[in-house]
Amino acid sequence: MAASTLEPPPAASHPKPRLRWWREVLYILAFYAAYTAVRDLRGNRPVSRAQAFTNARRIISLERFFGLFQEHRIQSWFLHFHLLVRTLDDFYGTAHFVITLVALVYLFRRQPWRYPLWRNTLAITTGLALVGFALFPLMPPRLLPSSFHIVDTLRSVGGLWSFDSGPMSKVSNQYAAMPSLHFAWAVWSAGVLAPAMRHRATKVLVWCYPAVTLLCIVVTGNHYIFDAVGGALTLAAGYGGARLIARATDRRRREPEQARQGVSSGSHPTPKPVRSRQP
Repeated sequence: MAASTLEPPPAASHPKPRLRWWREVLYILAFYAAYTAVRDLRGNRPVSRAQAFTNARRIISLERFFGLFQEHRIQSWFLHFHLLVRTLDDFYGTAHFVITLVALVYLFRRQPWRYPLWRNTLAITTGLALVGFALFPLMPPRLLPSSFHIVDTLRSVGGLWSFDSGPMSKVSNQYAAMPSLHFAWAVWSAGVLAPAMRHRATKVLVWCYPAVTLLCIVVTGNHYIFDAVGGALTLAAGYGGARLIARATDRRRREPEQARQGVSSGSHPTPKPVRSRQP
């Protein structure tokens, strides 16, 4: 994504936004509460396996139409490299949160003038994804019947965590696959961090993160390729919504400033001369 003209460095006419860390923490807690509500109402327990599988067959049919149902083939290229697969399993369970949080904190601390736009982008994207999870519960490839020959690498190879463990089984919605927040957040993180890199090599390295994430979600059997497409479209919608909010906020901030400048300049309309009426 190109850098927005609505996120310039702070100047005299564009004061640095007043950010409060405790307010941002409250926003995060609010979104976690929203995710919990969606998980409890439409998560893997209330949603029937048949419903999630029906939606999976719809995605598979769509991918076959475009020639993209290659999840089994891509996964088969890596299954013999257990150390790599285990690394991808660990990457899937950790990088999603850690790198996104690092990017968010970096913006808050080092580039606060960019923070509102990208925080709102992340918030709207996540909110739209929650709607997708609620309306379209989707069985991921790793949970498909064995006839599809897609392996649940977390069970077959292992990693630092498990969906079946006590804490993870309580906080994970295993049918929350469309859109892929892993991919959406990865592209978001790259969009946040890449402009801060001074060298082309580091910019390229930052943009490798979404590419590795795409490979990871397919190899581990957690997402379809179309889930990543859905994640990218959701992020684009979130960015568009954040731009609209930024424009409205900028307009509201400029109006009182322009009014004060008009008063301080001493410009007043010239009164019309009063004509005396002759008797």
